[in-house]
Amino acid sequence: MMQICDSYNQKNSLFNAMNRFIGAVNNMDQTVMVPSLLRDVPLDQEEEKEVTSFQDGDMYGSYVLLKSIRNDIEWGVLQAEERRKEKHGVTTTSLEVSRIEPNDKDLEKLFHYHLSGLHTVLAKLTRKANTLTNRYKQEIGIGGCGN
Repeated sequence: MMQICDSYNQKNSLFNAMNRFIGAVNNMDQTVMVPSLLRDVPLDQEEEKEVTSFQDGDMYGSYVLLKSIRNDIEWGVLQAEERRKEKHGVTTTSLEVSRIEPNDKDLEKLFHYHLSGLHTVLAKLTRKANTLTNRYKQEIGIGGCGN
């Protein structure tokens, strides 16, 4: 019984949620051979209406966004920030912002709040990557694109 409970909890772990997202984006990346075909293709399918907070207007914008988020997860946010700074020629001192540190009592609550939010966002992004992959298959006429 304990093993069943553990496997259920592991299924819902942050690590597995990130792996599902990365897998969906990798599948999308392998399927989309010509990303420029995604330009000007609207995200107006039934499944996509649920995920509106990241809508960039066309599938290409979503494709780029999903790949960027995957890279941030795989390589780390700090390294991604450094790449962006180098690309835009911005120094670290001009972007530093003072932060208000929460007290120790709030840390656990803050952690659970962000963990829950991260799970929600990763689930939506995973659905978005899967939807984009299926829409691309429809657009180029690949049969059997139900999954």
